Amino acid sequence: MMQNLNQMTNTELKQYISEHRNDEEAFRAALQVLMSRCDSATQQPYPFDLDNPESEVQALLLEKLNRSE
Repeated sequence: MMQNLNQMTNTELKQYISEHRNDEEAFRAALQVLMSRCDSATQQPYPFDLDNPESEVQALLLEKLNRSE
């Protein structure tokens, strides 16, 4: 059962992404919602367009998580 990702806060979405990192469908859906909220001036590339999405997305998320703490 997919939770309503659009009703989550960014913090809740980050937690959801972390908890569902091995569930590609849930991870992708939550990441899309989170990224759609980003300011377009600072928007990162869509992760599945990257050469090595898993490691690049992980690096981006870690950077963002570390910045928000």
